[in-house]
Amino acid sequence: MAGPAGPLGQLRSGVRAYGLIAAMWIRSTMAYRASFVMTAFGNFAATGLDFVGILLMFSHVDALGGYTLPEVAFLYGTAGTAFGLSDLVMGSMDRLGRRVRDGTLDTLLVRPVPVLAQIAADRFALRRLGRITQGLLVLGYALVVLDLAWTPLKVLMLPVMVLSGAAVFSAVFVAGAAFQFWAQDASEVQNSFTYGGTTLLQYPPTVFAKDLVRGVTFVLPLAFVNWLPALYVLGRPYPLDLPSWLAFLPPLVAVVCCALAGAAWRVGLRSYRSTGS
Repeated sequence: MAGPAGPLGQLRSGVRAYGLIAAMWIRSTMAYRASFVMTAFGNFAATGLDFVGILLMFSHVDALGGYTLPEVAFLYGTAGTAFGLSDLVMGSMDRLGRRVRDGTLDTLLVRPVPVLAQIAADRFALRRLGRITQGLLVLGYALVVLDLAWTPLKVLMLPVMVLSGAAVFSAVFVAGAAFQFWAQDASEVQNSFTYGGTTLLQYPPTVFAKDLVRGVTFVLPLAFVNWLPALYVLGRPYPLDLPSWLAFLPPLVAVVCCALAGAAWRVGLRSYRSTGS
């Protein structure tokens, strides 16, 4: 048991605290609705430029790595939506290094609320809905244009893929934040795996070197966010001649990633020493 309330009680406490802190920031944001609309639209437009770049590429070629525009749009939409959900919920984790440097993390430690919930909900940015909206629109376009033989299993794969992918990205956010207990200036390293990872997954695996594909499959399992399940839906061959049943493992991979990230977070938090200032 981790304390008198036990792990389940701590989880409930953390979720409740997260909701209260996020609600506070949402109320603060909606007090200036015009500003919220402009920043959300700016987030939408900025992320949309990535897909504009893909459209420009397809204005000169018929296929990218053997994939058509609707197929690439499907990869883009699933990766963008999954990451958008994770960024909305856990995107504030990259601020941990700053709190460690200036000592403001100490104020969170004395509160009777899990530190992870406080960090994750800090400055909850509702404007990040723009990224999710943009990803869903591209995914909707792909689903309308693609000519696929839909089955109940493929339909079910879509929400499972997006939610599992969001959980994997969230685990990367937490693990990256844990690393910042030792390397306070490592937020950009974390961003290379989160923001960089979603950019990677928006393109077919066939355009990347096999060593890179192996790395994001067996080392940092970002391939389970959308590559493997998406290729099952699209009826495409798997990279590296992997078995087809791997497409059904994203939920399990997400659970393992979250467990490992949670362990890394606890180790990092225990190793923290106050600045003394």
